Order: sequence, then structure tokens, then C-alpha cells
Amino acid sequence: MADAATTPLLTSHEAKPAKALSIDDAIETYIGATGARQLLTAMLLAFAWAFEAQQVFMSVFTDAEPTWHCTGVAAGDPGSFCSLAAASASASACALPPGTWEWDRPAETSVVSEWALKCGGGGPALVSLPASSFFAGNLAGGFLLTTLADTLLGRRKMLVLSLVTMSVAGVLTVFSPNVWVYAALRFLVGKWWRNTVSVAAFVFFSVGFMSLPALAYTLREASWRNMYVWTSLPSLCYAVLLYFLVQESPRWLLVRGRKQEAIAALRQIASLNGGEGITTSSFTKLETCAGEVGDGVAGGEGMFSTLRSICERRWALRRLAAITTATFGVGVVYYGMPLSVGSLSSDLYLSVAYNAAAELPSSVLSWLLMGRFNRRSSLVALTAASGLCSLACVVIPDPEAGAGGSHLRLAAELASFFASCAAYDVLLMYSIELFPTSVRNSAVGLVRQAGVLGGVVAPMLVALGRERSYWSFGVFGLTVGCLGLFVTFLPETKGRRLSDTMEDEEEAAAVLSGG
Repeated sequence: MADAATTPLLTSHEAKPAKALSIDDAIETYIGATGARQLLTAMLLAFAWAFEAQQVFMSVFTDAEPTWHCTGVAAGDPGSFCSLAAASASASACALPPGTWEWDRPAETSVVSEWALKCGGGGPALVSLPASSFFAGNLAGGFLLTTLADTLLGRRKMLVLSLVTMSVAGVLTVFSPNVWVYAALRFLVGKWWRNTVSVAAFVFFSVGFMSLPALAYTLREASWRNMYVWTSLPSLCYAVLLYFLVQESPRWLLVRGRKQEAIAALRQIASLNGGEGITTSSFTKLETCAGEVGDGVAGGEGMFSTLRSICERRWALRRLAAITTATFGVGVVYYGMPLSVGSLSSDLYLSVAYNAAAELPSSVLSWLLMGRFNRRSSLVALTAASGLCSLACVVIPDPEAGAGGSHLRLAAELASFFASCAAYDVLLMYSIELFPTSVRNSAVGLVRQAGVLGGVVAPMLVALGRERSYWSFGVFGLTVGCLGLFVTFLPETKGRRLSDTMEDEEEAAAVLSGG
């Protein structure tokens, strides 16, 4: 997805002298149309999202609460306390006498059973700690590392460093002696991950998500540590591949004043597109680009500069508050639903695979909605649908109360997750249209961080909901349904021209309001 609508380049006869050429437009004149090799390079970069998806939803399997069964005399007595507890979906084995029950699979298949997180007195807070730590690290990294990527390291080095650190932290997770070290390493994995938005990235995110249940099923009798080994080592190899095959962003090099390196990068991209490359003398066109110093207008301000600019204007602050609140609600469901499938009494591997498969059609739905309907109505409908389907998971009887209970609850969970996926996509595209170019990149980043904050909260609700579903599915439904209504406070942007500066946006808003 692009941050702004692009306009065709004008010839020298058609150009309007009042409008200075931007760096982005000037770069496009040098590199020409996108060629097959450049497209392959872009796809290679987008593949990073597959590894992100694996890390985001890894805890669905590594932190799952295993099923258990009665042993000894209790197993043969249907009226025993253990047998009665086993027949109840909400009962916990922790209250049973030692030796009357055991896990269905080896204890090392999950951190919950290996470290006795549920029965060791830690409760839901300890069970949810690793997953929440990952999202907390993601949240911290989004704020702290964005500035580092924009100023010191650049896009290429930041991506490679993030992948290497994530991979090393993933491998070190294998040696975690307890849940505290495990949670700290999960925080580190999340902190060093930084997203890059593109259309192909959504596809690869789904591919990475779908690879998890297949890998987890293959390793179902092995230690949870194997999951981290088999996902971390490939991403480490991928990082090495990126370092040698992908060049730094020419735009970042230009705005940082590193002109010779930018020319070299532009030559390489032009050669990928079958062009003749560019010479140093032809760089004069880039010298005439106006207003792009540092991260400039086209690139947007830094995260903290953006916050300052937005806080100085009530209309911008109101927009940011409304859309981040709605995104937080959607994020709770988006990250929480896949973590909750273990409490649906359905096959865990198939359930996660169904959730992963829902990502792609939801992106298509969001694209159709953006083209045909206005933003606010689409989001209210999607969040309401997600909330109602989530609440349905609470009221649908447990499997023992009805033969089709597990299938109906899974269908409702999938529908809720599907709607939240589509809502997430629409919210990100909506945020692009709500803010002018000068603050757009950072504003969209803040919106994404609001969704990640929902991911920090979701694991705790999932842990609470393993015994009482209203703590997970019930709270999910109320949160996304109620917070989704905040989009009604936002202006409609369908068909509107994107503004470049805060002043342009204020003028456009005044025209629409008749002021």
C-alpha cells in the first residue's frame, strides 16, 4: 500500500514551473518503469513479513495449554473427582491431587506445562507474560528504532540488524531456564522488529502465518524450543542474503546528503530495470528538488516531531486520538483471536491454519470496501461484525452441550478475526488519508503502534478466558464494537485529494465545511 497517490510525471513542456520537482518524482525519472528484476528485489524484501508473522503468532503453539487426562484408578472411575473435572471444559487440573492426572503430551512441548506456569501459582499473568512481552518489545522498538533507521543506520542496515538480532534472540530463547528469561528474550525479539509496508508484504505475512501450524504439527511431540530453532535460523540466513543483494534506499541517502552513494544506488536500480543508468552530471535535477531536508516534506517528520506538530492543532490531535482508539480495539481482536483458538475445543493446528487463510481474502474485502463505500461506514460495519461474532463465541454452547458446538464457535471466531483483519487494513489506509504528507509516515506508524498495544493486552485476556470465555471473547467483542464507534468522529476522506502540509489540510477542511 502506498502512502500517497502518485501522479504521472509531466514532460518539460507540460510541467508547471510553480511546482518544484520532488525527490521521489526525480528518482522515478532516473530509474524508469519497474522492471522484473527490481520487482523480484521488492518481493525479496517483502518476504521479511513471513518471518514477522511466525514470531507474532509463535506463542499460539509454544505457550499453549496442553490437554490432560486422568491416570490410575481415577481414569477407570467415571464418578471420580478427576473424571468429572476432565468432562468439564472449564475445569482445571491444578486442583486435582498429584498423581491422578498427567498431560497428554510430554511436558516440554509447551512452556506452560514444562515450567508449571498454570499450576505453579503464577496464574494468568505469568501465563500471558511471554506473549505480552513480545508485543511490548514491538511497541518499544516502534518508537525507539524508527528514529535510528531514519537518521543513523538507514533502511537496509536497520532491516538486516533487526533480522539478525531477532534471529539470535530466537536461538537464545532455546536456552531459557525459566519464564522470566524467556519473556525477556521475547521482548528483545519484538523490540528489534520493524515493519515495512507493501502490498506483497501482506501476502508473505499470510504465508508465514500459514507455515506455523504445519511446522508446529511436525514438531508436536518435540520440545517447544525446536519451534524457535526452525524459525530463527532461516531468518538469519535471509538477513545475510539481504545484506549482499539489496542496496540502501536512494531517497534516504539523498536526504542525508550522501549524494555519491545515492547515485550509485540509482545506477544499480536503473540497471535492474534495463536502463542505461545515470551519470554524476545528471544529478543536477535532484539539486532542484525543493523542501526536502532531513526527512523533509515527502518523507515526513520524525515520530516525536510529528507528535508535537499534531498536539499543536486540535483537529489533528482529535483525529489521531479517534483513529488510534479504534485501532487499539481492532488490535485486541486481531492479535487475540489466534491466541484464543486453543480454548475452542477444536483442532489447534487446523484452527490456526483457518485463521491464517483468512488474512488474504480479508485484504481483498478491504480493497473492495475502500473502492465502493466510505471509510466510516465500512469501519463501523466491520468492527460491529467482529464484535458480534466474538460475543457469539461466548453464548454458543460448549461442545458437550451440543454436538456442533465446537464447529459453530470456530466459525464465529473465524468471522470475527476475518472482520478485524479487514478493519485493520481499512484503518491503516484511512490513516494515510487523514494526515498530510508532512506527518503522514509517522502518524501511520503511531496508528500501527496502537494496534500493537492491543496485542500487549490481548494475551492476558486470553489467559483469563481459558476457563471463562467471557474474559476473552466477551471482552474482545465489547472492546472492538465500542471502540470502533470512535471513527464516527473522523471526517470522511473518500475521493478527497491528499494534502502535503498541515496548512493545506486546514484549508481543505475549511472549504468542505463551507468556512
